[in-house]
Amino acid sequence: METLRLKLAKVPPRNWLLLAITVSVALRIAASIAIGNTVEDLPGINDQISYHTLSLRLLNGYGFSFGEAWWPATPAGTPTAHWSFLYTFFLAAVYAVFGEYPLAARLIQAILVGILQPLLAYAIGRQAFNRSVGLLAAGLTAIYVYFIYYTAALMTEPFYIVMILLSLYLALLYVKQGMAGILDRGKDLQLGSLLGISLGAAVLFRQIFLLFLPFLFAWVWWVRRRRAGKSPLLPLLISATIVMGVVLPFTIYNYIRFDRFVLLNSNAGYAFFFGNHPIYGTKFIPILSDESGGYWSLIPKELFGMDEAALDQELLRRGLGFVRDDPGRYLLLSLSRIPVYFMFWPSQESGLVSNLSRVLSFGLLWPFMLYGVIVSLFIRPWSLSRLVESPAFLLQIFLVIYTAIHVLTWTLVRYRIPVDAVLVVFAGLAFVDLSQRISSWRSRKQAIIGQASQ
Repeated sequence: METLRLKLAKVPPRNWLLLAITVSVALRIAASIAIGNTVEDLPGINDQISYHTLSLRLLNGYGFSFGEAWWPATPAGTPTAHWSFLYTFFLAAVYAVFGEYPLAARLIQAILVGILQPLLAYAIGRQAFNRSVGLLAAGLTAIYVYFIYYTAALMTEPFYIVMILLSLYLALLYVKQGMAGILDRGKDLQLGSLLGISLGAAVLFRQIFLLFLPFLFAWVWWVRRRRAGKSPLLPLLISATIVMGVVLPFTIYNYIRFDRFVLLNSNAGYAFFFGNHPIYGTKFIPILSDESGGYWSLIPKELFGMDEAALDQELLRRGLGFVRDDPGRYLLLSLSRIPVYFMFWPSQESGLVSNLSRVLSFGLLWPFMLYGVIVSLFIRPWSLSRLVESPAFLLQIFLVIYTAIHVLTWTLVRYRIPVDAVLVVFAGLAFVDLSQRISSWRSRKQAIIGQASQ
């Protein structure tokens, strides 16, 4: 019995990859058409209303502001830095060309992300493991329901996930250059520049990715130093400089508008305050309903009237105070976020779309994702240094750090979607490994039967 890996090898990999990309684009276009040309409050993608509204305000000359009081506590007509500048620019540019036509933006995302996400899943799977894993990762990415649904949303997730995958791939490629005999200073500098651009774009889509950068840089520096025998400081310095270079204009812009330092977006304080408020006790609730007063009711009345940036910083200070005043409660509250983050079962509180998306994506694949992660930890011959220097280790670091960030702050299922994009690679590894084990077991069984019949 041939293994899955041998079966895949019989067909040119380009054909499998083209099939995955074709299916990916087709499904995402279908989802975009289904959601249509209206921007509504749909499960998990409510933020698309904000981006749609903000991009129209920007296009009509009002800058980054809303015409009425807006989430999280931004007064009408005042500056906002809560939302991704880069994605707002993208949406405003689409509307400038096609008019107020949200479906045009959805279709552009469907085509671009539909091509790039499975392509990058393939590239990472091949770089970290082998071609068969990459092909399976591309195929799973193409049909993963969560990816299809969020690609059709007017939100940062589609492009953000692509930039994360691109950054991880470039980091793996750069480390590979450190192997003996492949050292190329010119290519190192080129990869360092490309890595900086992809990291900078990811940060501009979601600033929380900044917290992962030290771990990525540390791993790349350590492995390249071990493999090449010298520290790769210049390419990494170029990457870091590019990231700072793309963030700096927005920092200056924010200072001009708010008369205070705001690195990029004014949302960390709101998230930490809302996510760790004593109202939860030790059991986290993903969404506070309007019946319970909603999030606005949590903000102390004496703080209303502050501009968005000042309020964000004050709420961060108070949120950290919650932790300082009762660290035990914070620990239990954080632990209660873990099942919310990894939720894969249907819920009565969720609608049909949410339940189907959850069960038909993460619900089906999480056992294989977990199996693949476990398999990747036991490389042969095993040693700690081999594990740390393996390409899979960077992916494992991302899974742990990105998950920890949200478990310790604020958790929603959609915040796990970037993790899913990496986990499908491990699911691909699981299918290849299981196929090999099943094939090996059947071969031994047939050999035993053959010997017994003689």
